[in-house]
Amino acid sequence: MPVISTPQEFNENDLYIDLEAITRRQLFLKCEGFNFAGSIKLKAAAAMVEAAERDGLLTDGSVLVESSSGNLGVALSMIAASKGYGFVCVTDTRCNLPTRLLMEALGSQVHIVTEPAQQGGLLGARIDHVRTLCASDDRYVWLNQYSNPNNHMAHYRTTAPAIARHFPDLDVLFVGAGTTGTLMGCARYFREWHRPVHIVAIDAEGSVTFKDTPGRRMIPGLGTSVRPPLLDDSYVDEVIHVSEADTIRTCHQLARSGFLFGGSTGTVVSGATRWLAQQSAPRRQPTAVAIAPDLGERYLETIYHTNWVQDLYGDDVLEGAAAHTPAGGEGRTATRP
Repeated sequence: MPVISTPQEFNENDLYIDLEAITRRQLFLKCEGFNFAGSIKLKAAAAMVEAAERDGLLTDGSVLVESSSGNLGVALSMIAASKGYGFVCVTDTRCNLPTRLLMEALGSQVHIVTEPAQQGGLLGARIDHVRTLCASDDRYVWLNQYSNPNNHMAHYRTTAPAIARHFPDLDVLFVGAGTTGTLMGCARYFREWHRPVHIVAIDAEGSVTFKDTPGRRMIPGLGTSVRPPLLDDSYVDEVIHVSEADTIRTCHQLARSGFLFGGSTGTVVSGATRWLAQQSAPRRQPTAVAIAPDLGERYLETIYHTNWVQDLYGDDVLEGAAAHTPAGGEGRTATRP
């Protein structure tokens, strides 16, 4: 039994679900939500804070400030509370209410941006607000998850080696693209590995990360309205864009089997299942792993709330969700960007 003194010391890194019975495809899901922050963002948050401390950027009286759609904000709220720093999370109206309440319960301030910037949409407006805060008071320290190398190095050092340890014959890895920290960390690690691994990035339709046409996105987590500075296309073999309707159907499909996951996980599983269904019959099934960034409790008022879903996506979006296989759903697949 582990005994810890700070919440960030605990993070279950070795739990996988065999999804074949649910998706009818051989796919293993790496679950990253089992820590006190509830998501994979704990790794990046801890790495960025520790680096800022080593560099002398964080001192007594410092106030962390970061733009986040939710999960990183929770992770930084937890770490800031543990270490005695202040924290201001700059988010927007798409952030789930339970997530905002959780950050406030941990002692953080939450600033909600409501109007998009002319360039960069809501994300651009959030970043503008962060810069204004930092210019107003030198106590503010912006870790900048969008360009901070410790974001992707956290996954190069932890997430990818954990997968390699359990799946030495890994053929294909599916990773959701938000800031692309997880994607870049894993892709860089497996580029150096002893065997080739096909890296498939899963993005939301309407995200500009891989130059898709900008569009409405209501589910926080994956996708951006500003291309992430961390992204290096050369490490990505394929990109799959998933519609939010398919994301929701996949989340409900998993929930009908007892697994409650967040929107990012639904997107990744939907894209991975479609990719596997489109492959010609090989001599052997590829060893495939997808990364689940978080769990689903924070989405009960959105993805799992019938009225919210029907108001935004129509009355029939959940029809057949229990048996829905994303392979036949909406979305597009592209080869190397």
